Formats: sequence, C-alpha cells, structure tokens
Amino acid sequence: MINNLLGSYKVDETGRLPGAAIFVSGTGSNAERLLETREKLGGKWIPSVIVTDFPEKSRAGEIAGRFSLPLVALSIKEFYLKHGETSVTLLTESGRRIRDLWTGELRKKLAQYDISFGILAGFVSLSNITGDFPCLNVHPGDLTLEEDGRRVLAGLHSIPIENAILRGLATLRSSVILAQPYTGAGGEMDSGPVLGVSPVCEIDMMGATAGQLREIAAARPPRKPRGGYKDLLETIALHNQERLKSRGDWVVFPPAVADFASGKFGHDSEGCLYYDNDGKWIRIRTIEYSPSGRKLII
Repeated sequence: MINNLLGSYKVDETGRLPGAAIFVSGTGSNAERLLETREKLGGKWIPSVIVTDFPEKSRAGEIAGRFSLPLVALSIKEFYLKHGETSVTLLTESGRRIRDLWTGELRKKLAQYDISFGILAGFVSLSNITGDFPCLNVHPGDLTLEEDGRRVLAGLHSIPIENAILRGLATLRSSVILAQPYTGAGGEMDSGPVLGVSPVCEIDMMGATAGQLREIAAARPPRKPRGGYKDLLETIALHNQERLKSRGDWVVFPPAVADFASGKFGHDSEGCLYYDNDGKWIRIRTIEYSPSGRKLII
C-alpha cells in the first residue's frame, strides 16, 4: 500500500488547498521565488504564514508585508538569552532543553493558522517542528550521492559545497528533501526522502585547484571560528552557493513543492519513495526538475 506523503491534506479529499507555513532566517530569496511562481505552477497550495527565528536580521517581515501574509517572529537568540544561555547551541544538554522550549513556544504561536505542511526556505534553527507536519527543505548539495549508504554531501550552510570541491567534483545540484525531526540522537541531518534534484551546475573554482583547497582545509583549526574561516575555500564555497540559488534552488524548489502539495509523492511501508505519474504510482529514487520538465530517476 502506498501512503501519500502529504497525509490527510490532499485536495481531492478535503476540497481545500493545503496551507503552508514558510520558515525564513535570512534573505528569504527562496521564499520570494516560491511565492512569485506559485500561481504560474497552478496554485496547488496557499501560503498561510511567514515564520522567522531571526527577526533581527532576516527579511521575513518585508516578505510578509509584500505578499500580505501574517508574520510569526520568535527570536531564538533572545529566547536563549532569556533562559540563561549566551550561545544558541544544541551541543549541550541545556541548549537542547532550551531548543525544545523554543519549539514549544513556536508551536503555540502557529496553532491559529491553517498549516498542512511547512517550507524551510533558508531556515537555520533545527527543531522537532518537522514532526508536527511535513516540512520540505532545499539543500545545496546532491543528496543522492552516497558512499557505504551515507550521504556524502549532507551538512549545514556551505559545508556540502566545500565537501564537493574537496572531493574533486565538477558540478553541484540542489536537492529538495522531506526534513526529519531533530531528536539529538544523531543521524537525522539531511536524511529524509530526496523528492527532487536540480540540473547540474558547474563549480566555479575561481582559478584555484582542488589540491590548493585541500591544503587550506587541512590547515584549518579544529573548531570553526566565530564568523567563519574567512579563507579561500570558504570564499569559493559561498560564491558557488550563491550561484546555485538561481541555477539550482529556484529551478527545483517551486515545482517540487507544487507536486508535493498536489499529493504526487508517496511511500510504502519500507519507506521507499513513489511518484504519482498520471494516476499510477511509480517507485523512484528522485526526480530531476529542469525548465524543460520532469525526469523520473528510477
């Protein structure tokens, strides 16, 4: 039996479009792209609320105003300070306890909105809100690449791109996944089903060689300094992450969200991924979304 990943919110059963909470921590460019292209892709879902964990620096309020959407702002930095921690962390027992409290407060603020699923559009704070309803996340790396069953381009921020460069890969992809709840037990990072990938985007090495960048990586301190390494490897990775937004994120995220909201994705009892192709469930590994259409990767 195939169960729909969207759960009980399919349009044909409820007569309403699924409502999405859009989570933003920074510039919100992915959120804007989703909102700008939603109707062009058939208007399969409706935005219910914009959510931010960093109201101090994010553009969430500006985006909410532009699209006439309600805003839920819960500063994670202020929340940690209020509870006696100067650092926003999950590395300590106290940090994890505060994160659970923060998630609980966020859950209360979202209770009044009609939310069928979430869209993590550059959302930094890991939390178990992803266990409350399905949440889609776009990731700057090809999560179909594996070694010994492990996704080699998992990780936060520009880490996947740095790893791709250090491995000598010539191209990048963006991936859309069904995010998993954070439990603190490990193993959840970028582990959800890969619903879609973008076309490949060539890595711009900016004149450097992989060997030079491996030497830089080997000379780094054990712990990342506050504000980043500020070395050539990080500069090149951030440059390529920005290039990947328009060539990857903006290509794969909007149609993958539209397909998900249409109830196109399902899974079986073993967790295998399926796609509804003209009324027939087909087992897939993922889908490559490109400007010319969809390619099912079996």
